[in-house]
Amino acid sequence: MADNWSLTGTYFEACNCEAACQCVFLSPPDAEECTILIGWHIDSGKMGDVSLDGFNVALAVHSPGHMMQVQWRVALYLDERASQPQGDALTQIFAGQAGGHFAVLGGHIGEVLGVTRATIDYQAEGKRRSLRIPDIADLEIEGLAGGGGADVTISGNPLGIVPGEPMMVGRSTHFSYHDHGMDWEISAKNGFYSSFTYQGP
Repeated sequence: MADNWSLTGTYFEACNCEAACQCVFLSPPDAEECTILIGWHIDSGKMGDVSLDGFNVALAVHSPGHMMQVQWRVALYLDERASQPQGDALTQIFAGQAGGHFAVLGGHIGEVLGVTRATIDYQAEGKRRSLRIPDIADLEIEGLAGGGGADVTISGNPLGIVPGEPMMVGRSTHFSYHDHGMDWEISAKNGFYSSFTYQGP
C-alpha cells in the first residue's frame, strides 16, 4: 500500500471547448474530441516523509470522444527540481498509483504517452493563470467577469479535476502545445481554475 500523502495548492486547465466546458456535466465535447492542458502548483505537500512543497506538475490529455465513454491519452510533466524520491512520489500520486482522486481519474486513461522531467513555470496573479514548458507548452487563461464583477463559478460538477472545490470559469488567451505528435493551437476557449486539497490513499 502507498504511503499516506496530501497536497494543497492551486490548479488551472484549458481545453478546446467553449466556456464553460460541457464535459464537466458529462456531455460530449464541442469538436468530437477534447484536448486539455492542466497545471498544478503545490503549496504544501508530502508523501510519507518526502516533502513535495513548491513543485509544479502538468498533464496533457487527449480524449477522442465523450470523456466518459472513451479512454484518454495523457502525457505527464514533472518539475525537474524534484529529487529522485520526490519525482517518484509525484509520479505515483499524479499517475493514480497512490490512491485518492487521481486513482479515480486514472480509470479513464488508456495510454500514457510519457512521463517527462521539465522546467515548468506556473504563475497565478489575480484572475490570470499561466503555464510554460519550454518548446512544449505555452498556456494562459483569464477568469470571466460575472455580474457585478464577481467570479463565474461552477460547483458540484460530476467530472472535475478538483472534487469539492468551486471552479472559476475563464477563457484562454493563448494555448499552445506540441509534443507526442499532438499539435494544439487554441485561444478564446474554456478555462477553469481553483485551489485544491488532495489526499490518499
